[in-house]
Amino acid sequence: MTNETKKPDLVVFNEETQQYDASLKPYGTSASAPAIKPLNTATWRNDGVIRVNKKIKSEFEEVKKQYEKLMEKFHDNDLVYNSKFNFEPNIGEIYHLYQGKNQETFLSIIEPEQCNFEHLGSFRLNSDKMWEKLGASN
Repeated sequence: MTNETKKPDLVVFNEETQQYDASLKPYGTSASAPAIKPLNTATWRNDGVIRVNKKIKSEFEEVKKQYEKLMEKFHDNDLVYNSKFNFEPNIGEIYHLYQGKNQETFLSIIEPEQCNFEHLGSFRLNSDKMWEKLGASN
């Protein structure tokens, strides 16, 4: 570009299109145009952080509840499977878990009202061979 065709700094001229395009720019092009200031995004950012933290905490609490239920099922099944019984339990039937005088646990078909041992709970064997504690909140 020679000095003859050079435009002053305040003139917005697009060399590629060979046009004056100040009105097409998304920002001010003159000294009297409003100053471009960065936005304060701290409020927006803080709001986002608070919302995300609440959502994550809510999801964590739900996973924690599921974990506690799963651990309760594990404990119940461990307790029943490690108890003494001399029969093969039938799927869908209800059995009662007791603690004997020697502190040994045993499974029985005898109802708690008809037994003098400490009743630890009543359980039903499901089709997955998992013991479900009756009267427990699911």
